[in-house]
Amino acid sequence: MSTAITHGGPQLPQERRLVTEIPGPRSRELFARKQSAVPSGIGITLPVFVTHAGGGVIVDADGNSLIDFGSGIAVTNVGNAAPRVVERVQKQVADFTHTCFMVAPYESYVAVCEKLNALTPGDHEKRTFLVNSGAEAVENAVKVARHATGRQAVVVFDHGYHGRTLLTMTLTAKSMPYKHGFGPFAPEVYRVPLAYPFRWPTGPDNCAEEAAAQAIDMINKQIGAENVAAVLIEPIAGEGGFIEPARGFLPKIVEFCRANGIVFIADEVQTGFARTGHMFACEDEGIVPDIITTAKGIAGGLPLAAVTGRADLLDHVHSGGLGGTYGGNPLACEAALGVLETIEQDRLVERARHIGEIMLPRLRAIQEHNPIVGDVRGRGAMIAVELVVPGTKDPYPAAEIARRCHEQGLLVLTAGTYGNVLRFLPPLVIPDHLLEEGLSILEKALNVG
Repeated sequence: MSTAITHGGPQLPQERRLVTEIPGPRSRELFARKQSAVPSGIGITLPVFVTHAGGGVIVDADGNSLIDFGSGIAVTNVGNAAPRVVERVQKQVADFTHTCFMVAPYESYVAVCEKLNALTPGDHEKRTFLVNSGAEAVENAVKVARHATGRQAVVVFDHGYHGRTLLTMTLTAKSMPYKHGFGPFAPEVYRVPLAYPFRWPTGPDNCAEEAAAQAIDMINKQIGAENVAAVLIEPIAGEGGFIEPARGFLPKIVEFCRANGIVFIADEVQTGFARTGHMFACEDEGIVPDIITTAKGIAGGLPLAAVTGRADLLDHVHSGGLGGTYGGNPLACEAALGVLETIEQDRLVERARHIGEIMLPRLRAIQEHNPIVGDVRGRGAMIAVELVVPGTKDPYPAAEIARRCHEQGLLVLTAGTYGNVLRFLPPLVIPDHLLEEGLSILEKALNVG
């Protein structure tokens, strides 16, 4: 089935089309150039080189059209080269590309901040400032919390991922490949258990209460609540394996923070901007963070991130204590305004829920007859399967299954502390028939017999 849409550059047929093997000769040629020009530390999931993308497909240098279940890691939620984003960026690039907001400001920066103040959870007075990446947003959120509280300790969780800079690498749980060989790490960072239902020792029914009690006990005994500036958590752990904390866990952690003057920071870099079927994942349990960090889906592929939080916290920092040369670049700000318009006008929050309603039943049906699928989880268009050795909960590597999908023209991503999770982040504008076709490819790839 082929349907032309306008969600990316030229109108791209919404079809999987393989004209060469994956990768094809032109992509292999470009990959050889990459090997001699780019350090090997920059890994590549799928060694095809993209020339066009839009809707639910990416087109490579050999003319292959692949189904996109990755969205550039939850960045192109509104699709690649979404029309409202393109129009705004094209106009802005002709007007000016940079002045530095801290030197000579411009309206679009303020407009993005106003939008985020209004859209993020909570009706309290808020402030927002803009930076370049999710890691930079997280670092700045910690800076604000430490400055406002006069405390130093930061509490994070098992399986969490927060970035690759010195501080955010320290905050991240997984060693390989993110931390291995890069120490020493930043001080005053402490890790506590996450309510991981599939792997909780006493089972999912007890997970929320027991994990919260353990985390709070460790904080009180090993750190002292009075020394904690911030508790930082992803409402759904992303790189850790799309782990949804057991319901009730997050509210207990928030309650503890409120009772002890601790800043609760929600890292919504991957979960934000309609991805989970809410504008922000915190909304699922009515969580109102003191500070929320956003990036990825905020600007449709242009580098932008934000820190939004209680006005009293953010205004506590002295003038000049926050900022950066490129933070809130005018092109990225216009892109963000185009993204927010698209989410609202095209009802992409509802669309994300619809994607989940298609994917989750199919994946659970696969789980019923394929013992390699240990768990199916997720919300909206942020969904994963955890793979296990049949008859056990021992991790089964996801990389080989992903490779099989790639060969058949389906881009999927891997994740998980144990490298055994396939994660699915389709663009919210992907047509239903590509979702169904992609799931059929996945089903065949999972038959490892």
